[in-house]
Amino acid sequence: MMRKPAAFFLALTFAPLPAMTAETIPTQTVPIRVETIASGLENPWSVEVLPDGAYLVTERPGRLRIIKDGVISPPVEGLPPISAAGQGGLLDVALSRQFAETAILYFSFSEPGSGGAGTAIAQARLVRDDQQPHLEDTKVIFSMNRKTRRGQHFGSRIVIADDDSLFFSIGERGDGDRAQDMQDHAGAILHINPDGSIPADNPYRDGVSALPELWSKGHRNPQGIAIDPTNGTLFAVEHGARGGDEINQPQPGKNYGWPVISYGRHYSGQKIGRGQQAEGFEQPIHYWDPSIAPGALAVYRAKMFPEWQGDFLVTALKDQMLVRVERDKDGKILGEEQMLQGKFGRLRDVIVAPDGSLLLLTDEVDGVLLRVSRP
Repeated sequence: MMRKPAAFFLALTFAPLPAMTAETIPTQTVPIRVETIASGLENPWSVEVLPDGAYLVTERPGRLRIIKDGVISPPVEGLPPISAAGQGGLLDVALSRQFAETAILYFSFSEPGSGGAGTAIAQARLVRDDQQPHLEDTKVIFSMNRKTRRGQHFGSRIVIADDDSLFFSIGERGDGDRAQDMQDHAGAILHINPDGSIPADNPYRDGVSALPELWSKGHRNPQGIAIDPTNGTLFAVEHGARGGDEINQPQPGKNYGWPVISYGRHYSGQKIGRGQQAEGFEQPIHYWDPSIAPGALAVYRAKMFPEWQGDFLVTALKDQMLVRVERDKDGKILGEEQMLQGKFGRLRDVIVAPDGSLLLLTDEVDGVLLRVSRP
C-alpha cells in the first residue's frame, strides 16, 4: 500500500489533546485521582503502554492510534481488511514480551471472509521512524474456522503467557450451540504459539477429538482475559444473557457450561438449559445477576494501590462502572465494590500500567482514555 506523505497527515489528522482534567473521587479503601488523558476516540476498545510512555489504542471501526505528548496520531497503516459491523471491528491489542527490542505486537479483529466474518489474530511490527506510524510484516496467525453474518459475540481479548504463547477468547457468535461444538472455535478460550502453531500443553493438541487450538469451551462471550502475574493463573470474564455474567478460571479441557447451565435467563425470561449446575460443567468463581455487562478484566499486582493487591478489576458497560472484586491472599472472593458508577459512561478496557496506575477506556462515539492514580 502506498503511504501518503507525513505532512498530509500532520495537516489533516494529527489532533492535539484538550487540557487534561482531573478529579479526586472517594472509594471504600482509598481516594483515587481520575484524569482524562485523551478524548475524541471513536469506540476505543483496547489500550497498551509503549516503552516510551506513549499509549497505543484501538478503535473498533478499524483504526489503531498512538497518543504521545499531547498528540493523537493519524491511523497507523498496515492493518488487514477488517469487518467493522455490529460488535465486530478492530478489538484487542497486546505487546510481545520482547516489544522493546522487536516492536512485535498482536491484535484481534473481525476478519471478513466466506460466509461473513469471524475473529482472527494477527502479528505485526510497529514502525515509528517517521511522522506516519505503520505496521510491517503483518500476518494473520489464527483465523476462526467458521465465519457467519451475525454481528455479535466476537470476544476477544489476548493475554501473553510467560512462555510467549497467546491465550485469547472468542464468543459463540450469537449461536449458543456453537459453544458446545468441539470442532468449532466459537465459545472458547484458545491457546497458540506466537507463530500460530499449537503449544505442547494444549489438551487437544492431536486434533482428534477437538480442534487443537482449544483450551476450554462453553463460554458465551468472554471479553476480558487476564493472567495473575504472581502464579500464572488464567482468568476470564464473560457476558451472560439476562444475568449470569461470570468470572471463570479456564483450565485445559474443561467446559464452562454455556448454554447448558447459567445463572441468568434468556432475554425472554425463559430458563436457560438445565439450570445453574449440571454434571460435567464447571462453576464460575464469581457471577453477577443482574448483569453488569463486563468489558475487561485485570488482576491488580502493583505498588500504587496496596489496598487492592490481588483483587480483580472489571469494567462494566451497561452499568457504567469499575468493579473491584476483593480477594484474600488465597484467592477467595470476599466481596465487591462498585466505583465510578455513571461518571464516565460505558467502561470498556482496564489495564494496570507499569507505574501501578490504571488505564480505562470508555466505549463511546466520543471515547475517552482515563488514568486512575493515587492523589
